Amino acid sequence: MKRRVFIAINLSESVKKRLRQYRERFDFLPVRWTKEASLHLTLVFIGYVSDEQMHKICQSARQAASDFEPFYINFNRIMLGPPAFAKASAGKPEKPPRMIWFGGEVNQKLVELKNKLGQALLDCDSGLCYAESRLFRPHITLARIKTDQWRRLENPPAVEENFKTQVPVHSVEVMESDLKHDGAEYAVLESCALGERS
Repeated sequence: MKRRVFIAINLSESVKKRLRQYRERFDFLPVRWTKEASLHLTLVFIGYVSDEQMHKICQSARQAASDFEPFYINFNRIMLGPPAFAKASAGKPEKPPRMIWFGGEVNQKLVELKNKLGQALLDCDSGLCYAESRLFRPHITLARIKTDQWRRLENPPAVEENFKTQVPVHSVEVMESDLKHDGAEYAVLESCALGERS
């Protein structure tokens, strides 16, 4: 059976608590909130893999993570996303937002870690041939917007707020995503500590 996997950074309980307090103020919005236990920053989305490939991914992630010492990511803003949603192009109407994001700052260690993980997965001989062309914008998806209901709002809220916090990065997790009708559920398959060499 194939698993839908990705590599992510999970949040501390203290950060999750602060985000829960924010969510409680906006429970009236037509959105599907991400479950608190599922809040994470995706570094590398891989897709569907076999058990054999999954073991290779875990091994590669452990090796890549061992080359880095723990660090912090600065998060600073809650906003509607993706950032290009409001840009009209070629005479088309403005696109409605699709998500509520918690946006973070790109830093050198984060980029290097992401790139190292991506390079570790470039192993086409084993069936893994990862490649990602999207611009990396560190963010955590807080909610997915119910577009039809959002369009019917007379005065959609701006959802633009400074919200500063530091997220400590001590490990990366190889995670499985199980898509369900009420949203994805996530499970940690392997936790790979930074700076831990066997």
